[in-house]
Amino acid sequence: MTDHATTSAGYGADAGMASAGRDALLLAARVLLGAIFVQSGFGKLLALSGFIAGMESQGVPMATIVAPIGALVEAVGGLAIVLGAWTRLAALLVAAFTVVATLIAHRYWDAAPDAMKMQQIQFMKNLAIIGGFLSLVASGGGRFGLDGWRARR
Repeated sequence: MTDHATTSAGYGADAGMASAGRDALLLAARVLLGAIFVQSGFGKLLALSGFIAGMESQGVPMATIVAPIGALVEAVGGLAIVLGAWTRLAALLVAAFTVVATLIAHRYWDAAPDAMKMQQIQFMKNLAIIGGFLSLVASGGGRFGLDGWRARR
């Protein structure tokens, strides 16, 4: 008979089931984290002039160069995360994108008093998203993705 310490460490009869549960959770994490970046990134690519204008209005230097790169990182990185392809690299890149985007768009300390609370909420939400991406950097995407499929071949 196996005890809790044995199965929670990944040994014993329940190890396969625990691994499948872990992989299912990693799949859910990837889809939930990546989906918003796929939608937002492709939206920015389809309306690139508006995204560039928004970045220029926030004082971003070289916005005509930075905006397409950021939108591509967001869209392609988000898609890679959802698909579980190059998950660690994609999560690191999208986390870095999110850090930069947060520091550009959600500077609550500079916001007007009526907007400060909402910008602080957006800032903190992005910190949580960055934490989720760092978890994927540490864990990888699991076996229910292209990385996992390549590893099994």
